[in-house]
Amino acid sequence: MMKNNLKAVVLLSGGIDSATTLAIAKNEGFDVYALSFRYGQRHVIELEAAKRIAQHENVAGHLVIDIDLRSIGGSALTADITVPKARSMEQMGRNIPATYVPARNTIFLSYALAWAEVIGADDIFIGVNALDYSGYPDCRPEYIFAYEQMANLATKAGVEGGKKLKIHAPLIEMSKSQIIRKGIELGVDYSLTHSCYDPSASGEACGECDSCLLRLKGFRDAGVKDPVRYKI
Repeated sequence: MMKNNLKAVVLLSGGIDSATTLAIAKNEGFDVYALSFRYGQRHVIELEAAKRIAQHENVAGHLVIDIDLRSIGGSALTADITVPKARSMEQMGRNIPATYVPARNTIFLSYALAWAEVIGADDIFIGVNALDYSGYPDCRPEYIFAYEQMANLATKAGVEGGKKLKIHAPLIEMSKSQIIRKGIELGVDYSLTHSCYDPSASGEACGECDSCLLRLKGFRDAGVKDPVRYKI
């Protein structure tokens, strides 16, 4: 159902899922306020991609917040831990990988929740996916449900505002190929996106990390050529 230009905060990492989620929010009639983070990740190439996407999609606002998760560490994305490479789909689904950033989605959603309350938005969009993903615990439907329940207990808007804040996870039950097809249908330019955990200095994707392998499989299954550059 189309909204009447209501505001929505959309978490935008610069990858396929967040770009597609942003397009879905726009297609539903929301004025999009994109939220990205410089959190001490291995590289800022994904952040540059987020900025390109936000500009291309002409969002109502794009906020980039600095958080120092590197001081906490505990992840291959925020510490000197090797990024897993060349894993099979079975291996990816077996255990939570080293690229899991402790509590990252909870932290990001908390900032989104605060911004939503300030700008008067009742809707937050996040591009989590429970099918073609690397086993992250904060990408599951039960997590999104629990966070939404908490959000409506923890905010002035939820307690006194007479409205219910909604956490939208439109991709959560979609395969990567379905996400890509949906994005193409909505006109997403995937050449603007970046997914690799361990790119070259010039921005070429490694083609071997979990994120690259899931991305390549998604494009292959969708019957579409991936427009980004790979080292291999």
